Amino acid sequence: MSENKLEGYIHGFSTWGKRKKIEWLSSISGISVSQLESYSWHGKEEAHIFDSLSENTISHFVLPFGIAPNFKINEKKYVLPIVTEESSMVAAIAKAAKVWFSRGGFKARVLSTVKKGQVHFFWECDYSELKTLFPELKESLLKEIYPLAKKMEERGGGISNICILDKTRHLKYYFQLDVDFETGDAMGANFINSVLEKMAEILQEFLSKRFPDILPPEINMAILSNYTPECLVEAFVECPVEKLEGIINGMSAIDFADKFEKAILISRIDVSRAVTHNKGILNGIDSLALATGNDWRAIEADVHAYAS
Repeated sequence: MSENKLEGYIHGFSTWGKRKKIEWLSSISGISVSQLESYSWHGKEEAHIFDSLSENTISHFVLPFGIAPNFKINEKKYVLPIVTEESSMVAAIAKAAKVWFSRGGFKARVLSTVKKGQVHFFWECDYSELKTLFPELKESLLKEIYPLAKKMEERGGGISNICILDKTRHLKYYFQLDVDFETGDAMGANFINSVLEKMAEILQEFLSKRFPDILPPEINMAILSNYTPECLVEAFVECPVEKLEGIINGMSAIDFADKFEKAILISRIDVSRAVTHNKGILNGIDSLALATGNDWRAIEADVHAYAS
């Protein structure tokens, strides 16, 4: 793309129609309009759906959608959807399924599904004042957000904990309203953010009334956190060491188990290996998340934070 064709600021680009965007891109890139249009999904109805999922869409990006058969998880057989451009990764996933199919398969269970969100605010007052008022504030918060939480509570979820955190030693006048949410099988992002935004309003009004001579708290953000150390799934494989015989030709079961253990220990003491080790695990997680339309970026961020 020639730099000298990108002069000046483009106003209102997002309001342009798709055709106009393509024509503009063609004019600065030298790629013909017909070629740029050829990359789009050809079914009109499907193309319209894809276009509406995001913004400034000019075409559609395609990745291979494959499957990995022979997965045994909690004694049930599965075929897992896999979206990736890396063929060796699909082969590795399929090999893992094959290796463990006859050795008991994979075991997995959900340990916890607690998610977090915070109201980040600044207030020129002492933490002791907040601590004293907190029981009353908490009662008010739970009462006033009930209409938002009612349906989630009916499904077994809702708010499981609220606390005030003093962050003033890190940043002057900075406090957090820290909230734990239970959203069950739902990701719950919209629910969590809606509740937190309402809580921010209640918090500001509550403190303004009780401290009329002090400036109202400044709400900086009311938003969910992708850091969810209490949202955990346990997955593992296990078998007697002697059953590892034959996984690698010419290597005994004892030697294979020894190398396997040492590889894990290395990843625990060496950051260069740890990053590569974790990336290998995420290869499979990300490809499944992509295939099922889930937020793989949030998974990546959370896993790396947890691993660190």
